[in-house]
Amino acid sequence: MTNAWSLLYDVMTEHSEHYYDYDRNDPNTENPFETIISMNQDPNRYKYDEDAILKELQDYISGTYNQHYSAGDDKIQTLDLIEACGDGEAFCRSNILKYASRYDKKGTARRDIMKILHYAVLLMHFNDKNAKRETYPQ
Repeated sequence: MTNAWSLLYDVMTEHSEHYYDYDRNDPNTENPFETIISMNQDPNRYKYDEDAILKELQDYISGTYNQHYSAGDDKIQTLDLIEACGDGEAFCRSNILKYASRYDKKGTARRDIMKILHYAVLLMHFNDKNAKRETYPQ
């Protein structure tokens, strides 16, 4: 069975015989792990089309703002009222579960995924409002 760990092992052992010949302090010595290192350093390299998917998600979310029901002319959305009651996080979490549990049973699978991701973004918004925001290493 192939998984990410076995693939990493294959790559690492393929280059490990060169590891002891590699002198980090000598700029003329070729780094046997250069391909692995460069994969992590190039921010424009997306192996799984994450950049295109994020763009599609952004377009989907933008499109939903023309569809939302609002209470009156002041553009208050139902989610605003739910958050005012203190239930924003729970509502978003519940909708993620709803769309995940009915994945590909109503409508299209891709639309269900977009809804899950949209509610996940909203959940992060409400989580950030209610908790200390995490930071991630670059």
